[in-house]
Amino acid sequence: MEKVTAELSTYISKFLRDNFGKGPEFVHCSIYSTFITIYIRNFITPPESILVSQNKTERMIETRDLVINSLAPEIKANIYHITGMKVNEFYYDWGVHNKSAMFTCVCTDENDHDKKINGSYPHQVEMEKEIARLSTVAQKEPEELISYQLNNRTLLFIRNGILVRIEKELIRDGLEEQLKLAKRRLEKGLLHNNTHFEEILGTKVIDIFVDWDFALDKSVMLFIINPTK
Repeated sequence: MEKVTAELSTYISKFLRDNFGKGPEFVHCSIYSTFITIYIRNFITPPESILVSQNKTERMIETRDLVINSLAPEIKANIYHITGMKVNEFYYDWGVHNKSAMFTCVCTDENDHDKKINGSYPHQVEMEKEIARLSTVAQKEPEELISYQLNNRTLLFIRNGILVRIEKELIRDGLEEQLKLAKRRLEKGLLHNNTHFEEILGTKVIDIFVDWDFALDKSVMLFIINPTK
């Protein structure tokens, strides 16, 4: 498994360098059951730094989104080639303030059809309640919320049934990118300004990422935490 994740890390680093002109300082890939998470640190190009300094962060994010959306089939194909896992859902997000990023894949593993998912962790019920509460503030309570601890520093939250009617109308009108930008601002503001997560977990939360699949009415959140208090 270490050989596979190392090869995947190398591929992602090269992919970002080839398509953005500058690679990240660090890429950590993790495979847990049918999930692949890719955590990227110190990733920002000089032109992007200028946009951020001029308070044009959303323009930078729109450009990144355009690149990733157009190349998503290539990324999925290469992940399958490296891991043997077919990517059914592909999520991504940018932690501009930390120069970080994440890719999260929900997969089918053709090498192992009997993988078991446990992923329980201390204070799971309290964390899920807090995520549900913030979801209610931002839009509505999820119809389903499940979470897993993928490793000692990664928590994954999956929310199903979160879109309200006005959001569905915006999607039908072709305003997906604008809606995603707005939801990122709203939800990440609530997430990053919340002190309860660290109180519940008893450790520092380093990064929080969130993305949506509007067609599935589904969202994933990825928490990167300090494995020691």
